[in-house]
Amino acid sequence: MNTSLRNHQVFDISIDTHQQGGSRWFDDDGRLKRTGTVWTASAHIITAVIGSGVLSLAWAIGQLGWIAGPAVMLLFSFVTCYTSTLLSACYRSGDPITGKRNYTYMDAVRSNLGGVKVKICGFVQYLNLFGVAIGYTIASSISMMAIKRSNCFHKSGGQDPCHMNAYPYMIGFGIAEILLSQIPGFDQLHWLSLVAAVMSFTYSSIGLGLGIGKVIENGKISGSLTGISIGTVTQTQKIWKSFQALGDIAFAYSFSMILVEIQDTIKAPPSEAKTMKKATLISVVVTTFFYMFCGCFGYAAFGDLSPGNLLTGFGFYNPYWLLDIANAAIVIHLVGAYQVYCQPLYAFIEKEAAQRFPDSEFITKDIKIPIPGFRPYNLNLFRMIWRTLFVVLTTVISMLLPFFNDIVGLLGALGFWPLTVYFPVEMYIVQKKIPKWSTRWLCLQILSVACLIITIAAAAGSVAGIVGDLKSIKPFQTSY
Repeated sequence: MNTSLRNHQVFDISIDTHQQGGSRWFDDDGRLKRTGTVWTASAHIITAVIGSGVLSLAWAIGQLGWIAGPAVMLLFSFVTCYTSTLLSACYRSGDPITGKRNYTYMDAVRSNLGGVKVKICGFVQYLNLFGVAIGYTIASSISMMAIKRSNCFHKSGGQDPCHMNAYPYMIGFGIAEILLSQIPGFDQLHWLSLVAAVMSFTYSSIGLGLGIGKVIENGKISGSLTGISIGTVTQTQKIWKSFQALGDIAFAYSFSMILVEIQDTIKAPPSEAKTMKKATLISVVVTTFFYMFCGCFGYAAFGDLSPGNLLTGFGFYNPYWLLDIANAAIVIHLVGAYQVYCQPLYAFIEKEAAQRFPDSEFITKDIKIPIPGFRPYNLNLFRMIWRTLFVVLTTVISMLLPFFNDIVGLLGALGFWPLTVYFPVEMYIVQKKIPKWSTRWLCLQILSVACLIITIAAAAGSVAGIVGDLKSIKPFQTSY
């Protein structure tokens, strides 16, 4: 079996010799032994979760105020943690120890729900992953420009406005992603995830430290109980921006769409579901701690003027070198997070292509390229060309839609209810055979409907923001 197929054995291969619990080298499904632990799974989740979304949280709390802001954040963390636990129970169909594995989110939906829901799930999941790639390209270019501008401001003593074009930075990020996208699969990404997780803590900590410093410098805690005041914005704007803030917070917690793929890297025993529950809890607790501190201290520092990207709010003056470190850490983190999010999409397309054209050497043949001191690299021409075209497409769209906050809010809104709440709840009900109209069934349905209402409100707010942005943006002519 060639390496392209081996990396994406999401085919329904039944290898009888390994069905009884695997062997020394293989798992019960005939694949090579999985080696993931609670810590590698946590690193993957933290890499995915503590992304650029953390930088918009001060702004989000600024729209909602000191009461609703932290309360909404805690609510999202609880819902995400709970529904992720439900989803992790659906990795195996039937028995949690020996049941058939579901390698992807779509496989889990296919096993438990079937029918048209599989197609809906696939469309929403992969559209969301595609959108995240666009959002991360925009965010990375903003951070790269922030480094360049802060050094320009420092050299000129603030005399030069230092206007610059975003597009060279987006193109540079795209080139880096084209190279990294040739990493074949999730199991070979753990080193990139660990680096990215360290980077996310670095810039979050710097944002937190600068927020605390700004509060001390101001000598007071800014902000109000009800959020941004009428006058700074109109009543209508406040409503839309509050809705958009819900989307920003939802985006900051979105990782369900890659949870099953991460779970498929975990070794057993103990059961993958048990390990994943621990990894989810650790990750959500750690991220909520960081989110609370970064969001709250950012709002305390800037009040109604809280920026959409926290690090840009500190200006370009001292300690400019610290902001440079933070922005560099964001770029490195987003380089890794982009790959963590896109791997499921890559795998899906490559699996479909190999199933439809099993005799095509262009799709299935690997070319071994010797690398001195390392194992040979397996170059697959289809993988190289398709992944390159994907990165080029996300980069071009980023250049057409370079507004970070509204895109983040819309992505969070579109992905939150279907992927984080609806499908995990429905699959869990089927998996555990929960009777209709029982107390547990009703509670799960109430949770789902409540989250749907929040999603609709968040999407409406983000669309309103994007419509406003489009009036002032000219394609391919964006500078800062």
